[in-house]
Amino acid sequence: MNTFSDVNQEITAPRTPLHQFTVPLSATRRGARLARLLATEQLRSWELPLDPARLIVAELASNAAVHGRVPGRSFRLGLVVTAPATLRIEVTDARGEQLPAQARVTAGAQPSEAGHGLVLVEALADRWGVRAGPVPCKTVWAELDLGTPG
Repeated sequence: MNTFSDVNQEITAPRTPLHQFTVPLSATRRGARLARLLATEQLRSWELPLDPARLIVAELASNAAVHGRVPGRSFRLGLVVTAPATLRIEVTDARGEQLPAQARVTAGAQPSEAGHGLVLVEALADRWGVRAGPVPCKTVWAELDLGTPG
């Protein structure tokens, strides 16, 4: 059986970004809503599909505002499109010591009620995981394969 660290550790070769966007946001619910809105506008400007990317951004940003919040510190949203046709969503927060639990929902519990909103990310993303650092931060990332252009 694979553990969280076995499945979700990032082992990828560096890729050249075709498009890149990053913005710091307040670690509040308002900042999380703004992350979704900014991501939506950025995806539109790049002429990329909005869903499921904006749903993933909403979940990761919400987690950063609720579980990754440190008073006086912001979180960072990053969107990167790399060849061959991959959208990478990254949310970096200041709570590197608090890693998300492996996404599992108990029978009958709603993901948000059970505190396992990453089940949505796991279901929608082609890959996702957590990268530690730089101290005191962590980055939760998700990738979507966009298919071949044309």
